[in-house]
Order: sequence, then C-alpha cells, then structure tokens
Amino acid sequence: PPGAAQPRLGGNGHKLKYKFHLCMNCGMVWVGRDLRAHPVPPLPWQGHLPLSNLNINDVLGNYSLTLIDALDTLAVMGNSSEFQKAVKLVIDTVSFDKDSTVQVFEATIRVLGSLLSAHIIITDTKQPFGDMTIKDYDNELLHLAHDLAVRLLPAFENTKTGIPYPRVNLKKGVPPDSHNETCTAGAGSLLVEFGILSRLLGDSTFEWVARRAVKALWSLRSNNTGLLGNVVNIQTGHWVGKQSGLGAGSDSFYEYLLKSYILFGEKEDLEMFNAAYQNIQNHLRRGREACNEGEGDPPLYVNVNMYTGQLMNTWIDSLQAFFPGLQVLIGDVEDAICLHAFYYAIWKRYGALPERYNWQLQAPDVPFYPLRPELVESTYLLYQATKNPFYLHVGMDILQSLEKYTKAKCGYATLHHVVEKTKEDRMESFFLSETCKYLYLLFDEENPVHKSGNKFMFTTEGHIVSVDERFRNSLWEDILPGQEGSAPKTKPTELKAANFSSNCNRVPDERRYLLPLKSNYMRQIDRMVGLI
Repeated sequence: PPGAAQPRLGGNGHKLKYKFHLCMNCGMVWVGRDLRAHPVPPLPWQGHLPLSNLNINDVLGNYSLTLIDALDTLAVMGNSSEFQKAVKLVIDTVSFDKDSTVQVFEATIRVLGSLLSAHIIITDTKQPFGDMTIKDYDNELLHLAHDLAVRLLPAFENTKTGIPYPRVNLKKGVPPDSHNETCTAGAGSLLVEFGILSRLLGDSTFEWVARRAVKALWSLRSNNTGLLGNVVNIQTGHWVGKQSGLGAGSDSFYEYLLKSYILFGEKEDLEMFNAAYQNIQNHLRRGREACNEGEGDPPLYVNVNMYTGQLMNTWIDSLQAFFPGLQVLIGDVEDAICLHAFYYAIWKRYGALPERYNWQLQAPDVPFYPLRPELVESTYLLYQATKNPFYLHVGMDILQSLEKYTKAKCGYATLHHVVEKTKEDRMESFFLSETCKYLYLLFDEENPVHKSGNKFMFTTEGHIVSVDERFRNSLWEDILPGQEGSAPKTKPTELKAANFSSNCNRVPDERRYLLPLKSNYMRQIDRMVGLI
C-alpha cells in the first residue's frame, strides 16, 4: 500500500518528495508515483495500516514467532536453563492449527528452520553447547516442524510452473484471492529447511517440492545474460520484475544454491551456483578488476535489467550486505573485503544501514533500519576467514551504534529514519536470531562453534545446523529425473566458484594486522559515501 510522502534533501538543497510503496507480495520497496510497472492489488486491511510504517510486513503468524526464532541463539550462548525453558514453552503452547495466513518464505526460514535447528541441538549426542537435552523429549519439535511444513505444502499445488504461492492459510490452504506473483528469493530459498526435514523424516516430499521450485526458477533465466529477475508469475513463468540484483527479492536464492550444496552435497546445486556467480560477476559487478590494487572505482554490485545487463537504477539495499559473507564461503575473500568496506562506510556515516541507499546521490532513498543482521554476518565471517582485528573493531562500532541509537526500555527498536534516529515500536525476530548471535560469536573466540571440532552452517535466518553425513545420505535417487533447465553436466570436484577474482590463499599472514583494504582505497570508499 502507498506510504506517506517522505521529504529528502536533494543535491541542490531543495526538498524532493518520493512516495514509497511496499509490495506485500514480494517484499520489494518501490519508489515513485506510478505503480503501473508493478501493480499491488488492494489488500483487505488497506487503509488501516499507519501510512508512516511502510516497512511493516505480515510475518507474525500468531504462533510465538520471536520465542521460536530465538531458540538456538540461547543454545549458542550456552544458556541451557533458558534454552530448556523456552523449548518446553514451545512444546506446551505453540500450535499451527490457526486460521492465519502466513508467508511461506518467512514461516520456513524463521519458524521451520528454528524448530529443526533446536531439534538437532537437543538430539546431538556430542552436546557441544553444554547440556541442552530435554527430559523425556520425544521429538516434539520435529513433529511441530513436520506439522507446519504439511500446512505450507498447499502453496506448491495448482501452480503451472511448480513455483509456490507466496502465502498460505495454515488451516485452509491457499486463499482464494491469492496473488500469482512471488519473488525469486521467496520461492527459491526453501531448499535448506525443506531438505533437512525430508532427510530427518526419510520423506522426500518436502525436498522434492522445494527443489522443483528452484529448478523452475533456474529454467527461466535469461538466455542472453543468464540472470534471473526478482518477481515472477507462478502460473505463466513470465518475469513481472526484470531487475537482477543481490538485494531484496533475489538475495537468498543465490545463498541457498551454495548452502544446499554444502549441506546435502548435491553437485547440481554447486553447478547452478557457479554459473550464477559467473553471471553476477559478468553483468552486476562494476568498478576496478581487483579490490586491493589498480586504478578505478571501488568494486560494487548494481541492479541491472536481467535481459540486457543494463543499469536499472543507482541504489543498493541493506540486504545486499550479506554478499561478502557468501563470498567468504567460496574463498573469494579479497572481493569480500572490498564490498564489506563499502557497507561499513555507510554504517559509519549513519550509525545504521538505511534500507536503500542511493550511491549516486550519496543519500538514503528509503531511510529505515529494522535491525538487520547482514553487515554483522559478513563481518563475522570475514573475521573467521582472516582473523584480522579490524573486524573486531567493526563489530564494536556496530554494537555501540545499536546501544546508542536503537536500545529501548524493553528491547531494541527499529530505526524509522537513520538520519533523524526516530524509532518504531517494533523489534524484528531476526534481531535475536541473527544480529545478536553473529555479534556474540564475533567476540566469543572460545565458543563451541569455533572450538568443538564440529562443522556448522548457518541458514539464511542464522539458525545453526551441523554439517554431517546424515544430511548427505538421502533415501532416494535423483528426485527430479529428466527435469529440463537443469544445470550444466560438468561435475565440479571442489567447492570453488567459477570466475572469481581471488581466493583465500591470496591473503598473506603478514596482512592480518594491517588494514584489510589499503588506506588509499579506504579513503576512496569514504569519499564515495560522503564521509569525507
């Protein structure tokens, strides 16, 4: 629904007015006076939502979202008594038998993912985080996860492409007035949670529908650029949103191609990721070729037309700050260092990351900050990769900003405006499941995540899962035989992305105690965002 006009000072000192619109179907924020390029059908509650709160999204679900989303954060912090108390509270009070319409994507990553993570922690025979066992535990969290997933399955029915509806009613299935448009990230980022559930239960249904959606989206990529758009019609397969980028509407699709391979070992997931990463480098990346040497502008990933690769706008959004962390996972550490420095410079300027930042105007296009974790996540992963104390200073800077600008009487509040530092009476559940967890792990060098010898992976909601053989051994062979649009036939033998500019080995030991980015390049980025 259209929001109130938000004044912003333009480069000439005059106030410019933009109308902001949040698409409740795909999560994208649209700026401008004309929505004909992306129509938003009237919603039942339209007119009742405060127009100033354009960034409110319908994710709550009436099923104790924050309690569930924070379960494994308690475990990672070693607080066994509170973890056990919270798990018992979930078992005793949470039910998904509700007349409640929820987003399939949000319910999957926030609720299903957390239930599975907590179940894995409880049943882990090694108990790396301390005694997190529950007396007389009878797989109740796994049963709850199964019940929720079954209630989400109708979203995958009656779509001609296999791409799911964006919303489903937990009691009644897909609402009769449901929209046929969804975003790439929302439809294509279900495979990790659904795959874990399938492999724990020995039931291929959930992984099958999630993998079918991924392959359907992959088959719709541009023949010219290999890129995907950000909003698609689930019945026709036509791209409604032709923007290709790394932020809202696209981000976790790429993340889960790689993480699905890490967890399940399915080579086709890595092959798709390699191809996608190469196309991103070819068409989205701007600036000099190397991060820490040479002449030219700092590397930046922009939003382009999926068919032509031409620039569509001059903004990036805060969700893109996850990408340096993803680059760390494939060993492209040098490029990650440069991109991370850009987002950190924006943080230094405002003490937060605006939801959308116009790098040409050097000003926020959409000024709110809902306590997002992506910059913290990339900071944590870069520190783990380099052990450079610089990233501890970044984490401290972020922590102090959160304490100074967002702390409230009963928690931490969304910033309504990063310049004015006005607050909203809202704390997203991902603040506890991700932002706090990554900050805690950044400073806790002795945490079992780092010292136990176990291998762990974080979901896109920051839920921790162990990487072990039980998830690599499925009870079924090739669950989608003969599917068209599948990845190339070549079989990579190592976790390595194609066409990346560098790797971990290019960060020498002597650089651990120097600035990760040379000082002249740091100043260049500071000038780019208006810090100097």
